[in-house]
Amino acid sequence: MEIVEWLKILFLGIVEGITEWLPISSTGHMILVDEFLHLNVTEDFMNMFRYVIQLGAILAVLVLFFHKLNPFSPQKTKPEKRETWNTWGKVVAACIPSAVIGLLLNDWMDEHLMNYWVVAAALIVYGILFLVVENGRKGGAHAHSLESMGELSYRTALMIGLFQVLSIVPGTSRSGATILGGMFLGCSRALSAEFSFFLAIPTMVGVSILKLGKYAVTQLSGGLPLFSTEEGIILALGMVTAFVVSLLVIRFLMNFVREHDFKIFGWYRIVLGVVVLAYFLFLGN
Repeated sequence: MEIVEWLKILFLGIVEGITEWLPISSTGHMILVDEFLHLNVTEDFMNMFRYVIQLGAILAVLVLFFHKLNPFSPQKTKPEKRETWNTWGKVVAACIPSAVIGLLLNDWMDEHLMNYWVVAAALIVYGILFLVVENGRKGGAHAHSLESMGELSYRTALMIGLFQVLSIVPGTSRSGATILGGMFLGCSRALSAEFSFFLAIPTMVGVSILKLGKYAVTQLSGGLPLFSTEEGIILALGMVTAFVVSLLVIRFLMNFVREHDFKIFGWYRIVLGVVVLAYFLFLGN
């Protein structure tokens, strides 16, 4: 591959690693990136690539929170192990709505709502909601009372999962929907962000496997190999880049929310939504 292709892959991995965890919509960024950057691959491969490199990002969560998520750790007491199993139970409960509704509507959403109008509207609307929720918290509404995973009930976890369903609308942002839902339901910023990371594990692994499976069926039914050597390298490099960047971004966000609110991300979403609209209205084909 030419050096330009390597740089494109690195850039896509960086975008994935940043936008997957910050509540700013990976779709909103990818729709702009796609206008300017095209890998020398088939459209089917590219559609699969955008989802499967998420596995690299997910690995970062498992590495950073390995002890907290490991119920078999010999360093944990029996109550701590029981609490870890409870955390996984809450994650599973929160994933049920998106597993059911998401599977039913995913293809329809991609076919009918994957356009810049919807993406821009979702960016702006959820940006405004972040500002409203943060202002409400300072004014006394939505004041958080839940600081730890142990305080999070199964009912609240399930309700956060309902917010995650909203992320099937392009431009919403999975992390944005779950973080916003967590704060609205009384969780601290740090707990909302952490639970959003944990929810990403089964959610994104499931979506990646689904997309990879569809791609495999298309390739193999046409008598084609799953990947060429070059495509395998592209996918591996994208995943590794997303993994490394995700390590940095997750650490940054967890430190950031201990001292700051999410208003900056709300304003960023609004500006990005306006940019998306302006580009496609005045410059797009």
